[in-house]
Amino acid sequence: MERIIDRRKFILGLAAGSFTLPVLQARLALASDASSTLLPVTPLLPKRLETGMTVGVIAPSGNTFEQDTIRYGLDVIRSLGFEVKPSSNLFSSRGYLAGSDEQRADDINQMFFDSSVDAIFCLKGGYGSMRILPLIDYDLIRDNPKILLGYSDVTALFSAIYRLTGLVTFHGPLVFQGFTDYSYSEFEKVLMVGETNIEIGRPPKSVSLPGRIEKKNRIIKVRGGVSEGRLLGGNLSLVTALLGTPYQFPFEDCILFLEDIGEAPYRVDRMLTHLKLAGVLDSISGLIFGKFSDYKIGGPSLSLETVIRDHCESLNIPVSMGLMIGHEEDHNQTVVPIGVRARLDGDLGKLTLLDEFLVK
Repeated sequence: MERIIDRRKFILGLAAGSFTLPVLQARLALASDASSTLLPVTPLLPKRLETGMTVGVIAPSGNTFEQDTIRYGLDVIRSLGFEVKPSSNLFSSRGYLAGSDEQRADDINQMFFDSSVDAIFCLKGGYGSMRILPLIDYDLIRDNPKILLGYSDVTALFSAIYRLTGLVTFHGPLVFQGFTDYSYSEFEKVLMVGETNIEIGRPPKSVSLPGRIEKKNRIIKVRGGVSEGRLLGGNLSLVTALLGTPYQFPFEDCILFLEDIGEAPYRVDRMLTHLKLAGVLDSISGLIFGKFSDYKIGGPSLSLETVIRDHCESLNIPVSMGLMIGHEEDHNQTVVPIGVRARLDGDLGKLTLLDEFLVK
């Protein structure tokens, strides 16, 4: 461990002009107390993607058991027209983690420091990002803004990075899953075109014939109305787990989006109750439920829609359910810029990005 820490001191020392590794106490001081909103006045924007750029690949969370899955993911990025730079510890593993905490944090810090890397994509989710939040150099990230793409467990990184730097990050496909026609079109629209006033999350177009209409991907109106606010959110389990920490999102007046996988309705109920009791649901301006997939119901249960309506119908904000965000069974998902002002129309189930979120 000592050798790894010394190497990080050297790398970050080059970036900062000193050889001091920021420690947990400094991170907590920077974050201030958990009740403070610390909403950045002006979000920090990364550079728009262009073909030929170099994409760094990191694994900040769970282990990938088959190494060829990693090689497949690197080939996926090359197929998109980008150069690829694997992180130093991409093929490392430690039980259910993709290497030690120090290794995974090292890879994040190195990729933001490396001037040859234009954007950073996450290989997969799983578990582990929360463990490394105190080891990340947020000053380094603030000084070297880049696209960071991923979802699921990566939500912890999104929350901490936005809270402490203001950098706009991107909730979207993981490298090891590849792309579908839909996910690539949304990826291209958001990260490579990056225009304002674009709608995201609308389900793929389907053929409607008499007696045959789309059943699987439907947007459900929970509460109508229109609101605007900064888009924040991600995986429900991670958003909830970070409550009360210096790394939680600044929820005040945001449009919160949530998604998850493998969580039965009673568990979703418990987490939404947590958000309610913590005052989050009463502080936001809009609420979006993306995809909640791969859950099992054993014995008597409420439906997922019933749970959501129980918690949301009394809120005086627009609430939509079913947008193409997160763990969709066929990996059809949009890309959501985190920290960007957007408009939610609860009557139409329409999410529109209002501000610029990339620079040329």
